[in-house]
Amino acid sequence: MGISYQMLVYLFWLILAIPATGQDECSERKCGRRGPAVRFPFKIKGRHPNHCGYPGFDISCNEKQQPVLELPDSVKLLIKKIKYKSQVIHVYDSCLPRSIRYLNISASPFNYFDSYLSNYTFFKCSDNPMSYRRVNCLESSPVDQVFSVSSNGYIYDSADTILNCSKMYDILSAPYDIVYGGPAVLQLNWIKPDCWKCESVDKRCRLLNTTSTKAEIECYGRLREKTDVGKILLITGSVLGAIIVVLLLLAFYRVHRAKRIQEENQARVEQFLEDYKAFKPARYTYNDIKTITDDFKDKLGQGGYGTVYKGKLSNEVTVAVKILINSKGDGVEFINEVATMGRIHHVNVVRLVGYCADGYRRALVYEYLPNDSLEKFIFSENGKDQSLSWEKLHSIALDIGKGIEYLHQGCEQRIVHFDIKPHNILLDQNFNPKICDFGLAKLCSKDQSAVSMTAARGTMGYIAPEVFSRNFGNASHKSDVYSFGMLLLEMVGGRKNVDVTADKTSQVFFPEWVYNKLSQGEEPVIRIGEDVDAPTARKLMIVGLWCIQWNPVDRPSMRVVVQMLEGEDDNLTLPPNPFAANNGARMNTGMPGMPFHEHHLTVISEAEESI
Repeated sequence: MGISYQMLVYLFWLILAIPATGQDECSERKCGRRGPAVRFPFKIKGRHPNHCGYPGFDISCNEKQQPVLELPDSVKLLIKKIKYKSQVIHVYDSCLPRSIRYLNISASPFNYFDSYLSNYTFFKCSDNPMSYRRVNCLESSPVDQVFSVSSNGYIYDSADTILNCSKMYDILSAPYDIVYGGPAVLQLNWIKPDCWKCESVDKRCRLLNTTSTKAEIECYGRLREKTDVGKILLITGSVLGAIIVVLLLLAFYRVHRAKRIQEENQARVEQFLEDYKAFKPARYTYNDIKTITDDFKDKLGQGGYGTVYKGKLSNEVTVAVKILINSKGDGVEFINEVATMGRIHHVNVVRLVGYCADGYRRALVYEYLPNDSLEKFIFSENGKDQSLSWEKLHSIALDIGKGIEYLHQGCEQRIVHFDIKPHNILLDQNFNPKICDFGLAKLCSKDQSAVSMTAARGTMGYIAPEVFSRNFGNASHKSDVYSFGMLLLEMVGGRKNVDVTADKTSQVFFPEWVYNKLSQGEEPVIRIGEDVDAPTARKLMIVGLWCIQWNPVDRPSMRVVVQMLEGEDDNLTLPPNPFAANNGARMNTGMPGMPFHEHHLTVISEAEESI
């Protein structure tokens, strides 16, 4: 297929490649006959003037007339493909793990297109350690072998021969596929300049003012001007033949591209699962899943990421099976949840039993929890039939807090859930809570103060202000603290925090109503007609109000939250007003207003708060 496809492409360009864009100094050029076309924002050094390219987009031609992308720290990578409309460039060399060691990607105008990044340590070994990925291109002799170990992985025991190897160096924030021996092609993308707007309407792109330091761009002309029919006839001999070839090429390209994207996405999932074998999960076929669920007979629920069914591995073992929707996508959500759950072993986090990745049909198998979600009990319409005692509510709140603290501090990498809410808290037969649904979770190092995100994630009513907009701060593990505070207040009130059916306008936003009552020395009347454990309710309310402070810096860490829930009631003080001041902020975000003053939790030491 490769030869015939290349011949068709060559014929296509032979038909259309008449010099129609003019011979201006910034016209499209190539290093060699087969290389990718180079145009703005890129420029070829020595062939284009400086103003023909955007700062940092320099390309040179090596002695073999191959295009080379010049990156910071003297890193040079061969260019395979440039996608101007999607603003992605494919680069490669003989040993990408060696090249990206020296690459300071943040100093370049590019980003890694692969969002699954991690830190890696490389070891040189004389023996072959089990369960580690070998990196052949870094080996200088057959005797010394080189292996890579992810910071997310484990060194299993003292008998592991990796302990006898010598460390070479670390690589920080590197793409998973490249380091673990995937395709030797690295995809980089760029945000600025955003010439895709010009490309999408078949226009060219250039600097608006070549003497300006702002590097602004403008669209002009056309990418390809209309060609002279006479010239086409002279080259091809037949306009009709050219049209047929173009139509065939377009049809072939669309089919070939769609198939290639599907194969790449499936290969990414398979590569991840191959590397994930070290965690020894159970892998099931789709027929196994159908057998386990009795052909999806018992549906438990449905959410934005899949449908959950009840199933049985045996007469004694009951499981919950989540069939993922949009499974023909790039597999990021599937990889995200499996990779995250594989790192978690805690009594208050749902256990992943296994998974299915049978082609494009994917599923996750979890332990079954018979009492459904916390939402069912705190928002129950029939009230006392499904109510929980105040002692149990406090125990559930404490256990959820311990589970979130484990996610933030107990794993090798910090896990930020980003979707803490009653629906994602499941209860076992003894009403012990377990956190579930890690499809939106993000992994980051414990010393990382902010989590990078391309868009807001979570559920309305529980999302922290900084997740909505970076104007309110950076998203971090403190965003989970905010969501947990909202959950605590709903547990106390037995109702949604925002209640448009409330009799009094002052009670529409429950947390603010609670704060106003407490600050005036009154005990809020909650759950009318029900015996309320006032000290427990007051503790949960005060801790919840500390957690929903508008500024992330003013919120306690989950470790401190757990200490507050375990401590004596008399040691708790009412926090500063989270709702004082900006009503406009609340109207724009659906959240309480932003305080103008800064404050600190008096019962928390600076050392604890820095965790």
